[in-house]
Amino acid sequence: MPIFEYTATDAHGTRTSNTIVAQTRRAALDELFDRGLNPASLQERKESSAQTARFSGRITRADVEQFTRELGNLLNAGMSLSKALKILSRESSKPSSRKLWTDIHDAVANGMSLAEAMQQFPKLFSSVYVAMVQAGETGGFLELVLGHIADFRSREMELKNRVQAALIYPIILAGLACVIMLFLLIYFIPRFSSIFADFGGTLPALTRWIVSISQALLNHWLFIAGGIALVIISIKSFLNRPEGKIAMETWALKIPVIGQISSRFAFVRFARMLGTLLNAGVPLITALHVAKEAIGNRTLARTVENAVEKVRKGMSLSQGLRECPSLFSGANIEMIAVAEESSRLGEELARLAEYNEKELDRHLKTAVSFAEPIMLFLMAALVGTIVIGMLLPIFNLQELIH
Repeated sequence: MPIFEYTATDAHGTRTSNTIVAQTRRAALDELFDRGLNPASLQERKESSAQTARFSGRITRADVEQFTRELGNLLNAGMSLSKALKILSRESSKPSSRKLWTDIHDAVANGMSLAEAMQQFPKLFSSVYVAMVQAGETGGFLELVLGHIADFRSREMELKNRVQAALIYPIILAGLACVIMLFLLIYFIPRFSSIFADFGGTLPALTRWIVSISQALLNHWLFIAGGIALVIISIKSFLNRPEGKIAMETWALKIPVIGQISSRFAFVRFARMLGTLLNAGVPLITALHVAKEAIGNRTLARTVENAVEKVRKGMSLSQGLRECPSLFSGANIEMIAVAEESSRLGEELARLAEYNEKELDRHLKTAVSFAEPIMLFLMAALVGTIVIGMLLPIFNLQELIH
């Protein structure tokens, strides 16, 4: 909903400036007149994407997490939402976050819900975040939901950091292999090939193949670099489109190790989010719709969407989730079924998320332990092939001299 900035005078002639939320400029003027204000100026605030980008650039994930946790604590202490937001905006030490918290406070003070106010900044507040806040506002337990959001984001960030840390060493090895290959092909091989050319004769096929690759890199490096850049840009452009993201996610799920890790990571996010919402008192159907958005994989989210529809029609959660074998294993389904019968679904989902997170960590360590020797073997094979290709003519050096 648009936000209008106004300057107006009241019945006593006092001049004031503030913001107001309204569907149209006409509606904003009517609202000001109803408040007994005589507007001198009224302009719609342009919440451009550039402004959102500036916020996202200067406000970190940790800032948002701290804001969420502190807002939940203030509300839990019995403070009103407007007053809590005002305190947080006043006490913020960063100008960028102070400006953002103030904008959210002004929007709430002018009649907008907290979820609607946060929805104006999608770079900072994801759709899952906004949906959880909206559920908390609707159910009257916003302070509980905010605390759960902060905990969820903290655990999710820890899990992502572990995944990224596990991938660092294989990526370094791959980068090192590329650097060594380029050095050999651009600097080392041209010097050998000039020596071989002086002797004449026919070089071995492997040597000729390697020399031709080296010469292509030296003579046409600009076209090769341009082609690689064009391919990268095309791939990024394709992946930025919805159909590209879905295709990439579907393809990744089919890769043996990567697919298993992706599915388990999605299950951890879904189970933790659903358990968090159920423990906070959110109805099951509402919680399922929010948790579905937390999966992070559209292909898996679509399968869950079908299961949610069946649960909405009266099917039990465990029976509905059996339709998603790529995300929910048989053991997890049986545990969820038992938890439904004992009315401990929220606690069991939280426990399953904890257990599967540990299993995910173990699978990551195993995958990395295999990836390291594989990368070293590939490096040795590539470098060894080039070295052998350069040594083969030396074995025939006496024949070439004659």
